[in-house]
Amino acid sequence: MKYLVMIHSNPGFQERWEALTEAEREEFGPAHFRLSDALAASGELVASEGLADPALGRRVTRRDGRTTTGDGPFAEVKEHLAGFFLVDVADEARAVEIAGQVPDARWGLVEVRPVLDMSGWDLDG
Repeated sequence: MKYLVMIHSNPGFQERWEALTEAEREEFGPAHFRLSDALAASGELVASEGLADPALGRRVTRRDGRTTTGDGPFAEVKEHLAGFFLVDVADEARAVEIAGQVPDARWGLVEVRPVLDMSGWDLDG
């Protein structure tokens, strides 16, 4: 079963980052890569990526046949998706175990959500 392990961030990240020791900061990025490598080696990793600053994003809507785009996230958004692991694992317990290994889980929010399995749906109507 596929699960999306979402790494959330917010403006408080910088403050928490600065509170880390130099050794903890140097370990942060490599810890993400080691987790990705371990999941790839086990065959559980589908994809893993970090995401750019939300201000670089675009909002897209489609109304009355017209596509409209706008700047980045809504102004009131504080938390944002910073990265993700898409994993294919036996069950939710394994996905939660993986989420607990994400370095960001030490001080931030890592969310686990099942990917909707549409393989049994009749989409041809």
